[in-house]
Amino acid sequence: MTWADVHARYDILDNVLEHADIDPAGAVADAFAGHPDAARLFGSAEGILQALQARWTNHLNAKLDYAIEKGIEPMWAWQQLKAEQPHLRAVLDRTVIRELVAA
Repeated sequence: MTWADVHARYDILDNVLEHADIDPAGAVADAFAGHPDAARLFGSAEGILQALQARWTNHLNAKLDYAIEKGIEPMWAWQQLKAEQPHLRAVLDRTVIRELVAA
């Protein structure tokens, strides 16, 4: 993957999060359908979701490390990250809820 591809991936993920303010449930599908390189860079809409989940997990791990170092309750890390990145959490939550309802 080239640096141009890495930047294009970030642009797509950022676009999903920008659109999540309007429609968290449809933001991934809209970004996948609306970007010409999405299929090449992510493979599918599920690939975008996996990248967003990886972003959440990486940021959460960093906050958990900080909480452990400072003696803060681990739940603080999750709550802090949710407050900092509400659109990311909304996309992930809406997607899980939609999949549970469909099952």
